[in-house]
Amino acid sequence: MFMLRNVTKYLFGDTSKESIVEIPQGQLYLVRPLSPKGYSELIFKDAAATIRRTGQEYQYQLVIQRAYEEGEEELLAEEDGEDGAAEALSADKDEKTFLLDQGLHFRSEIREGGEAVFAWRDLSGDPGDLYEFVCDRSVQAGEVGTFEMVAIKCQYERKYRRPQESATEKDLQQFNFTDQTIPSASAVTSPTTKAVNSPPPKPKAIEDSIAKQTKKDMSSRSSKARGSDKEVVPTTAPPSASIPTASEILTKERAELHLFDFPSGSFILQDPSVTATVSEVGKWQYWLQISGNDREWLGQPVIADINPVFNFEYLSFIFNHYTEDGSAYSWLLRFKDQETEERFQEGLMQALWEQLNETKWTKTTDDDRQYVLDAFQDLTMEDAENTAKEGEEEEEVEEVEDDSQRTEDYDTDESADDVVVKPDDGDINSQLAVGYKHDRSFVVRGSKIGVFKHTPNNNLEFSTNISKVETPGGKLFNPKKVMLHAEDTDMILQNENNPNSLYRMDLEYGKVVDEWRVHDDISVKNFAPEKKFAQMTGEQTFLGLSHNALYRIDPRLSGNKMVDSDLKQYTSKNAFSTAATTEKGYIAVASEKGDIRMFDKLGLRAKTQLPALGDPIHGLDVSADGHWILATCRTYILLVDAMQKGGKNEGKLGFEKPFAKDSKPQPRRLALKPSHVAQFQYETKAPLSFTPARFNTGVDDKETSIITATGPFIVTWNMKEILDGKRDPYTIKRYDEEVKADDFKYGSDKNVIVALPNEVNMVAKQSFKKPTRESIAATPRGSGRLRRSDVVNSPY
Repeated sequence: MFMLRNVTKYLFGDTSKESIVEIPQGQLYLVRPLSPKGYSELIFKDAAATIRRTGQEYQYQLVIQRAYEEGEEELLAEEDGEDGAAEALSADKDEKTFLLDQGLHFRSEIREGGEAVFAWRDLSGDPGDLYEFVCDRSVQAGEVGTFEMVAIKCQYERKYRRPQESATEKDLQQFNFTDQTIPSASAVTSPTTKAVNSPPPKPKAIEDSIAKQTKKDMSSRSSKARGSDKEVVPTTAPPSASIPTASEILTKERAELHLFDFPSGSFILQDPSVTATVSEVGKWQYWLQISGNDREWLGQPVIADINPVFNFEYLSFIFNHYTEDGSAYSWLLRFKDQETEERFQEGLMQALWEQLNETKWTKTTDDDRQYVLDAFQDLTMEDAENTAKEGEEEEEVEEVEDDSQRTEDYDTDESADDVVVKPDDGDINSQLAVGYKHDRSFVVRGSKIGVFKHTPNNNLEFSTNISKVETPGGKLFNPKKVMLHAEDTDMILQNENNPNSLYRMDLEYGKVVDEWRVHDDISVKNFAPEKKFAQMTGEQTFLGLSHNALYRIDPRLSGNKMVDSDLKQYTSKNAFSTAATTEKGYIAVASEKGDIRMFDKLGLRAKTQLPALGDPIHGLDVSADGHWILATCRTYILLVDAMQKGGKNEGKLGFEKPFAKDSKPQPRRLALKPSHVAQFQYETKAPLSFTPARFNTGVDDKETSIITATGPFIVTWNMKEILDGKRDPYTIKRYDEEVKADDFKYGSDKNVIVALPNEVNMVAKQSFKKPTRESIAATPRGSGRLRRSDVVNSPY
């Protein structure tokens, strides 16, 4: 059983957090069973419930905060006008707060079908009036039990003015109100309708009651699909793989084992006592084995695809498991205490890091090891308070009709009334470059480039087709990488077959006019603008990158275009992979080893080097002010705060002054929930592979969103929710084909440009949805055949 008492100890113990515990999604109702005013009123359609500390000792608040849908707040403000401004002065507009007191009679209930409800008295209303918070279906029974236990202990502290650790079971019993029924909260339910609930038992102890609710909820969710009367078969564990011979045991701990059930969308207890063992089974090869008393549950190699997530508030470790046929499962281990989980985390992360880096864990410094461990656990960013003030309101979206225009393959004429959106040229869309200076986007398709205009109503309109990309000598080639340059009048192209040169295309004429030989011996692996917004100016120079060198390229030089005085070359094999720059020209460089270097200028040593997690970094972006670094690995994205928070360099960026050895920034690993990963792979039969993640960008715009894609899914993260420590701060949109490239429209975080193999879209972020079983499995609108009115003017 989930150790609720132990969990609340850790929740209360972290006094740095204003919020103690949260239910992230639900609806708030005001129910009046005895009132002539009306039976039930929906207060907040989308809301989060939080228990917070106040400024006074032993006083806590229950806070219900409204979550806005995308653009809803701005729309309401426009409709309300002056009245809306006046209403904004009301504290009740977006948030309701309740002092956690015994008089509230706070309690919870798990109804048939798995619906969880919290209820408490409306002390300012009529007799019998109740507030009810109906939890979203994605909320687990363990979270409900934890939330109620925290509320009970808060009431204890308020009444007795002493810490909850001193409370006995008998002390807590007086705050148990489960014998009071909770009427159904529904705007269409009559006052005489009873809640779908059997009479609650008189519990011997608070935790016994919550345990029974948890067991009942798990049983109900495993036997029925939500919203359906059809019986479904719950997810069952596959056979365990054969166990290889171990040469060394890195960690061996006892835990509970839970399996994610796809039909119900919840973790189901499989075994109350298993042994989780991580062992070395070969040179840089490691194995995770989960064994019960009477069976072997699972065994698999320790690799990056297991997508490990440690949560110390819930004493849990969630990971993915893959069988030989490619099927993905999501498992959860729950440990008895924090010390046990920490020992297991150390052993597992040692195995994962050594497998990726082929270097012994013990050879790294203590600080570097802690940096790695911090990246693989849930945490709340230190900058959350400031960001909450600056950021937008929370966004929660519902499905809207996607009316974005779509384009197709790049032919030159069209005669049929219907067009088939499947090419016959053997090429597919591969790259996307979004214009900053002019409202244009460029899509690479083999040796062709399509040009699209951004319309005022946020659609794409086909402009022209550059049908042949060829060298000045007339040799056709497929660009490996492209970058807009010189006020979006030029495009720099890379030819994979000529690694020491780059090409300049004049976009006005639509042809390559120059070949720039960079260096005879140093190749160009990647390149980046001189400054983040350099493409909006006439700046001619830009940065180049080889596997072990960083340098400036100046096309105005005669002969080779590398500026020798600005070359920084390393003797070791650093395996540089990508680079990005800030508005001031600070430079971040990442490698295939997974480390990140931060430079204030070319030709000098890096001011800061962040340790490698081990996964290759294939995408890099930096916020305009240099505060945030965004590094993309195959299965996760790393968000790094480059602002120093203490010491003699406090307030300085890691680009300007080096971080102290013992104060490396705490990374935030942005990853999909393992259960979502398992569902993604259950649907697509393909592993995760993120496209390079990017911030929304604009000269005067704050970075508020992050965009990336994997397979047919586009994923966008909300920066405010990340920094506030919200659970699952991302939304998704599914297509029926793999997303090849994606980016925000310049100057906006509301519209995303998407290149599919044979289509190009501009889609409103409002159409993205929270990841659920339904949104992940949803079949998108078919695009096999489109009417002429559905496609951009002339296909390219």
